[in-house]
Amino acid sequence: MPRLQAPPGACDTHMHIYNKAYPASSKAWLFPPDFSVDDYRKMQARLGLQRTVIVQPVTYGFDNRCTLDSAALFGDNARAVVTVPASITDSELERLWLLGARGLRYHQMRGSVTEWSDVPVMAERIRGTAWHLQVQFDGLEFPDHEDLIARLPCTVVIDHMGRYARPLPLENPAVQSLLRIAARENVYVKLSGAYHIAHGGGPDYREVAPIAQALVERGTERLLWGSDWPHPTETTETMPDDADLLDLLLTWVPDSAARQAILSDNPARLYRFGP
Repeated sequence: MPRLQAPPGACDTHMHIYNKAYPASSKAWLFPPDFSVDDYRKMQARLGLQRTVIVQPVTYGFDNRCTLDSAALFGDNARAVVTVPASITDSELERLWLLGARGLRYHQMRGSVTEWSDVPVMAERIRGTAWHLQVQFDGLEFPDHEDLIARLPCTVVIDHMGRYARPLPLENPAVQSLLRIAARENVYVKLSGAYHIAHGGGPDYREVAPIAQALVERGTERLLWGSDWPHPTETTETMPDDADLLDLLLTWVPDSAARQAILSDNPARLYRFGP
C-alpha cells in the first residue's frame, strides 16, 4: 500500500491496456502479454485512485480500438489519448471525442507511426478546442524541438518529465529547454516515467528528483501524475512498484494542496472529468 493517501478524484493520467485480440501495428516492436482492465483495477484500488487516462500504446499504431473499448469498460471515470493520422476528418475527431478521447498522441520514438511534421498541422486543427497534443520523444533532443513546441497554438502535454535517455543535471541545455517549455501557460508536464530516465535506482530515483523538483518549483497548476502501468519495457530487476511511484510525490511535492492539484484538480480540468 502507498503511504500517500490519494485525494478524492485522484487520476492516473498515463497507463496502457494490451490485448492480443487487437492487431499490432506493422511498425510495432513491443509485444507485451495481455494486461486487462480488470488487472489495472486491482492496482488502481490498491493506490486509492478513482480516475484514469488510457494512452494509446505505440504497439497498435493508428488502431485505437483497444484503448477506446477499454475506456468504455471504465465508464465516466476514464478518458483516452489516441493516435490519429493527419488526414483524419473532423467528423471522426468528433466521434473520438464522444468516446472519451481528449488528446492526440505523438510518440516520436521507435515504432512511431506519426511524423514531427504532423504536429503543427494537428495543433492548428485543434486550436481553440478542448483537445490537446501529447508529445513524447527522447528528451536529449529537446533543444531541437523547443521552438516548434513553443509555437504550437493549442494545449500541449509533455510525457515523462521529458523522458531523457539518462539522468541529466539541471544545467544541461536539454533540461533547460524542458523548464522553459513547462513555464508556458498552454503546457502540462507529466511527473511520470522516472524509471525510463534512471534505468533502475528505485524506489526513490534520486538521480531524477532534481528535474521533478525543478518542475514543481515552477508551479504545480499544470503538472500531472501517471503510473505508466504496466511498465512493459522493464525487466524483473527494474520493474517499479506503483505504490512507490505514487509515493514519489511525497518527496517531490511536500505540500498537500499541491499534490491535490496534481492528482485531482489538474487532470479534472484537462481531461474534462465531471464534478
